[in-house]
Amino acid sequence: MPESFVVRRREPRSVPEAVRRVGLADETVSASPVGSRRTSVAAAIDVAASPPGVRSAPRLLPDHPALDPLRDVLSDPTVTDVFINGSDGLFVDRGHGVVHVPEWHAAADELRALAVALIGVGGRHLDDGSPLVDVRWEHGARVHAVLPPVACSGAAISIRLPQVDVPDLGELADRGLCDVVTLQRLEALVAARENILVSGATGAGKTTLLSALLGRVPAHERIVTIEDVAELRVGHPHHVRLEARQPNLEGAGAVPLARLVREALRMRPDRLVVGECRGEEVRELLTALNTGHDGGAGTVHAGSIRDLPARLEALGALAGMSDHAIARQVVSAIGVVVHVERGGDGIRRIAGFARPQLDDGGRLRMEALT
Repeated sequence: MPESFVVRRREPRSVPEAVRRVGLADETVSASPVGSRRTSVAAAIDVAASPPGVRSAPRLLPDHPALDPLRDVLSDPTVTDVFINGSDGLFVDRGHGVVHVPEWHAAADELRALAVALIGVGGRHLDDGSPLVDVRWEHGARVHAVLPPVACSGAAISIRLPQVDVPDLGELADRGLCDVVTLQRLEALVAARENILVSGATGAGKTTLLSALLGRVPAHERIVTIEDVAELRVGHPHHVRLEARQPNLEGAGAVPLARLVREALRMRPDRLVVGECRGEEVRELLTALNTGHDGGAGTVHAGSIRDLPARLEALGALAGMSDHAIARQVVSAIGVVVHVERGGDGIRRIAGFARPQLDDGGRLRMEALT
């Protein structure tokens, strides 16, 4: 790291010395606020310039020295993802694709110490016995780390950062999500209390779109969201957030999604939402939406609407459901699928609508809606 790299000096805390010096040629003290510093690292990633009007105040981050080697990129409100790929170095994504930051570097032992410290900020422990761990930091960032030898080229760290702003549906449309007709269609789906499944690939904007849709729910209705990791940020006055909890080091204290669904049903929700489905939690989503609570929603990974039946069948298999069982549950629970894609220009767009149907053999298919 160039000597111009600047960090704030804090009082000593319990953090490995290697973390303090990751990528630093020296420690230059700066009295300026975190968000106002412009280092060579920050300048290097400006090659992917942010769209006019998008830049806003720096995002909130945990006040911990473990973040110092990355604080400039983490605090930049236009950065959505930060990656450290072991010896290959640092990469960032500002919504226009991943960009390498060649000025940033760290030795193997420093990367390991950094990974351990960043996971520790979230209250979990990363070591040889638990070499793959993910946590959620205060203010919403998600951190995943993998240690060698599982990570072949050195400690791999992935940080998913929440948006600083919470765009509503109209603002998303202005940014290219959809035209006026499609915007009105989305609003009508919310008003009609349709159960909505938002599908799309990683980074396509599923959570952002779902948050915006929930922001159009009438203020007198009660929204309860259930997530493995709380990511939904809803601009609504009556929003209850529930987050699953993993077991502690002794294997106790876990609160799984299935239990949260049961608890949520006792909270008199007007809109029941189960967030992203990556595995057997699809059963919890369908259970929630099949309880007579109209206007619910969820998200699922899928490359296209055409791929969605196979994706849901695979998730159902993880939950012990046959392809016929998952088909009947989806058709009963989901009123409409909204698929979102991210184009080569970085803009997220509505790619289509579909309604789940059963084919002649009782398997799931998607009927495209025009």
